[in-house]
Amino acid sequence: MTQGSHHRAAAYAVVPVVAAALAHIGPAATWLPGLRRHRFPRLAGQGRPGHVALTFDDGPDPASTPYFLDVLDTLGVRATFFLLGENVVRHPAQARELARRGHELAVHGWTHDRPWMPAPAREARGLLRAAHAVGEVAGRAPRWYRPPYGILTSGRWAAARRAGLRPVLWTAWGKDWRDDATPSSVRAALAADLRGGGTVLLHDTDHASAPGSWRAALGALPGLVRDCHEAGLTVGPLGEHGVGRRARESRATAHG
Repeated sequence: MTQGSHHRAAAYAVVPVVAAALAHIGPAATWLPGLRRHRFPRLAGQGRPGHVALTFDDGPDPASTPYFLDVLDTLGVRATFFLLGENVVRHPAQARELARRGHELAVHGWTHDRPWMPAPAREARGLLRAAHAVGEVAGRAPRWYRPPYGILTSGRWAAARRAGLRPVLWTAWGKDWRDDATPSSVRAALAADLRGGGTVLLHDTDHASAPGSWRAALGALPGLVRDCHEAGLTVGPLGEHGVGRRARESRATAHG
């Protein structure tokens, strides 16, 4: 075999590997806010124009989540909590308390990992395990799934379908995971992108964030809710947000 033939054979061998990698990570482009907002509004969490969905990731955490529950009670607001399966089994009483206080429980995966290498079987097992754990403490099957870091690979899409979960990301986030986050910086970051119909992402724990950063999100909550109310917007969980309502209505009409 000539040297040129060796090079061509090596190139041909690489093509399937590259194609598989692109198929795996390609859907993660939906992480880009502009693309998501304009091309995939339901995935972005666009709902009723007069409503804002309030969501929290990474819990439950007995060191911080109770503070959020107390503030939300004071504000008279309910939210959606995207829980990690490993934290649910570690702190089941805290997870049950979320449900007892009227909040919506959703799935954030089993662990907070980055899925750079294809592992569809592991993704499916982990998400099913997490959905089961969340459903056990909630007393009902969860509806929503937000992947860690907002990275939706083809494996995570498939795992979500298998688990009966609907992926949803966000339209505005407070960048409250940073070590320099403050209540003012969180509120300003949210204000830059928050509109009626949007979905807010915050964290009720520093499980995957800078130590103590949850205090910035907690401190921003009253101002965030006040800003929404002053703009004539209601604040609540994704279950009241109307995400995908038009699609459901269209299907109902087609079958009517």
